[in-house]
Amino acid sequence: MDATHSMFCNNDLVNPLSSMGMQVSCILVVSHVFNVVFRTVGQPGPIAQILAGLALGPMSHIEYIKATFFPASSINYYEVVSFFCRINFMFLFGLEMNMHYTLRNLRRVSLVACGGALMGGLFGLSVSFYLHQELNTIDNAPLYYFCMIIMLVVSYTSSPMVIRLSAELRFAASHVGRMAVSSALITEMGCLLFFNVMVNWRKPNQISSGFGCIIITVAVVFINRHLAVWLNARHRNQKYLKAPELLLILFLLLTCAMIIEIWGYNSIISCFIIGLLFPKEGKTARTLLHKLGYSIYNFVLPVYFGYLGLQCDLINVFRSLQRTANMAILILLSIASKLGGTLMICRYLKIPTSEGIFLGFILNTRGYADLLFIGAAAKQVITFDSDAYNVLLVSIVLNTIISGVIVAFLVRGEDKMFANNHTAIEPQQMEDELRILACVYDPRQVSAILATVLAIHGSTSSPSTTFLMHLIELVKKIKSNLLYHEKENADLSDDEDYGGNDVVEINNSLDTFTSETKILVHQRRAVSSFPSLYEDVCNEAEDLQVSIVLLPFHKHQRIDGKLESGKEGIRITNQKVLRHAPCSVGVIVERGLARVPGFSQLVASEAIQNIATLFFGGPDDREAIAWSLRISGSPRVNLTIIRFLLSSSSQNEQIESGQSEDKEILMSLSGEETVNEIDNTFMVDFYNRYVTSGHIGYVEKFVKNGAQTVDSLKEIGDMYSLFIVGKGGRGQSSLTIGMSDWEECPELGTVGDVLASSDFDIHGSVLIVQQHRDAKKGLLHD
Repeated sequence: MDATHSMFCNNDLVNPLSSMGMQVSCILVVSHVFNVVFRTVGQPGPIAQILAGLALGPMSHIEYIKATFFPASSINYYEVVSFFCRINFMFLFGLEMNMHYTLRNLRRVSLVACGGALMGGLFGLSVSFYLHQELNTIDNAPLYYFCMIIMLVVSYTSSPMVIRLSAELRFAASHVGRMAVSSALITEMGCLLFFNVMVNWRKPNQISSGFGCIIITVAVVFINRHLAVWLNARHRNQKYLKAPELLLILFLLLTCAMIIEIWGYNSIISCFIIGLLFPKEGKTARTLLHKLGYSIYNFVLPVYFGYLGLQCDLINVFRSLQRTANMAILILLSIASKLGGTLMICRYLKIPTSEGIFLGFILNTRGYADLLFIGAAAKQVITFDSDAYNVLLVSIVLNTIISGVIVAFLVRGEDKMFANNHTAIEPQQMEDELRILACVYDPRQVSAILATVLAIHGSTSSPSTTFLMHLIELVKKIKSNLLYHEKENADLSDDEDYGGNDVVEINNSLDTFTSETKILVHQRRAVSSFPSLYEDVCNEAEDLQVSIVLLPFHKHQRIDGKLESGKEGIRITNQKVLRHAPCSVGVIVERGLARVPGFSQLVASEAIQNIATLFFGGPDDREAIAWSLRISGSPRVNLTIIRFLLSSSSQNEQIESGQSEDKEILMSLSGEETVNEIDNTFMVDFYNRYVTSGHIGYVEKFVKNGAQTVDSLKEIGDMYSLFIVGKGGRGQSSLTIGMSDWEECPELGTVGDVLASSDFDIHGSVLIVQQHRDAKKGLLHD
């Protein structure tokens, strides 16, 4: 009763807390409506949310509504809430940030970031003298403070806006998208660092306070690293941390941010660094990404973008021609400086002009830190009057809307710029990053997948990134009751009903693998019925721009070594992925790969794994060799290429007379066999580059038909722990004639089906590779 009376008291009908709640609810509802409408014309969510705020803005300036829902006493509440939201989403961005790309391309990314920022600073400096006469300040601040503020406003780039645009428009995994995100983060951190120095440089203890901020940030990073290890080791049978454990981490973040703010510095940089250096593996990071991600992306950021537009008073600006001209000058200078500086750097780096234009516009988006530059944080050095503040704010918001709309149209019109150019492994250079999407249906398939991942990550000269996707069948009962689809509503459930104990086992296997190998595997999850599960795999492969999808075979090995069929839905899903995948596909048939030895033993021991790649000809076999080259860099892999060639007539006579049966000719590329010219050229180049140097072994086997091919495969069945072979694409090859008469799984190709057959006794696992081709017709047939 008393609490209710205090909230809705007579003197203040609407308490600041309740008014803020109503305001946030209104922004969320209207922004959702705008998002639904503008998505039909290809506009991303952040732009729709800012426009929703602009639509609500005039209402907030009506006297009655302003006095009721925007009381002066609520300003402090807004600042406190925005502070909490700011530190959390910057921490989340740091946690999600993959620094490997930025570090590999540090020079290019830094130059792109500095090009637009420095040009913006020069343009801002040139116009600041004129704006100093036009825009009034309350405290008559010195000219140099005013100039530096305008330079920051023109130079700044909002990394939250760039990150959300890249996610909404689905170019985050592209080379241009990752360059934009990295450049935006560098620009934002640089501008915020300059702003911190500018605000504090005349204070008496600014140096000691600055060192104190660095020390406390390092201390929290150090504590988090040990705290995360301790929390990961507790309650291994749980999927996520408990609420008190999660709050402990956030409490450390909040304490650090509050101390830095009390000392007069902005805490955005520290929160981002804490998230960036937080351990990415284990249950702790998984919980933070799951819990923070849903609330921030669905509630905090929509309000953050909407509130940008809500604060604008467009009517007041457009009433005056002078204010309109000042706003237009700021917008044009911002666009011209970012576009000009970025294009100059792109020309120097030989980046295509179309990519430079796109980078210029997306790096011209603005956000929350601009409010710091012209708002409460900047009052320590300069205070704008209401008209000047509104002009700057409207220019920031309209600048972001214009750039965001142009970015959306560029994404729709420049498909080639954001397309995955690495849909197959063969055309790539060894120095190119290899992106892999590995799929598992249950925990027993994880070991084979991780053993393969360990082999591909063994080479230091070939960078690679691996995503592991847990494919979960959505049973009809749950689907009809909850209408749940994982791809669109990834976090609406706490997923207790999806995956069951399999999720815990897979998470534990990944955590163990990461702790032993120091290889980070990014996790994904898809929940759908088997008929549509392949769509989730193909869509994820396209969004992540991977070069190959790894699938487990639908059969699993029994104790006696025989293969036993699993769910038919797994086989159907694999077949559909093979048919529709936007990249190459590999199917792993586990016949000892995970146990001889397993990845745990492979890390601890110095055992050499003998791996054979079988080459019969065709694009799929060339793709298999390209994959083999990637794993050949591992110090624990001994790779041998076995090429099967058609015997000449004289050799046939010798074989028939028993004179040279099973003859092996080492390192010979001559012969009278009829082979494809592309395969010959490919193998000659491969031989000269890798075999002559002794890096890879090479063997040729001459056979005259499929029966002799099968006999040769049986003879080498005990010699290798892994066989890699292409799926097909060889046409009517004499080397495989008769091998498909008793095929069990035609989706594996002729040779792959024989190696995976229950009646074919080999002790090595099999990886069947299908190269991606534009024309997918007929890929299910050899």
